[in-house]
Amino acid sequence: MLRRAVFAVLVSSLSFAALAEDPATPTALKGGKVISVDDASTLSKAKSATFVDTRSPLNFGKGHIPAAVSAAYKEKSDKVENFNAAEDSFDFAKIPADKSAAIVFYSDGPTGWKSYKAAVLAIKEGYKNVSYFRGGYTDWTAKNLPSER
Repeated sequence: MLRRAVFAVLVSSLSFAALAEDPATPTALKGGKVISVDDASTLSKAKSATFVDTRSPLNFGKGHIPAAVSAAYKEKSDKVENFNAAEDSFDFAKIPADKSAAIVFYSDGPTGWKSYKAAVLAIKEGYKNVSYFRGGYTDWTAKNLPSER
């Protein structure tokens, strides 16, 4: 009986750990660019790009890059490079209408698929100056850069 209980706990722990880890996002963005935390910091300080936080409103409220716009990406598609965007939703009304404007998409970090997917969709919608801040808010806070709530 004890063995069975220990086995059940072990199996459920392993299953939870496997579900908790998302695959890393791609390191390249066709039609756009992947930027580092230093690049993001430079753009933020210069106020030369619109930062779009694709995380949930709850996470945005816990802290975000200064002046970032909250535009939650609603993700149901697989976390793969050739995802099916028809399964997801993203409100383009929250980002600049000017398709030549500099826009930086970010989420949590290298496993933050929402920002990658939003950047891909923006490029498909004709945006010309799209950056994907792959390190996201995790890299931002690790460098002790300023945040807003």
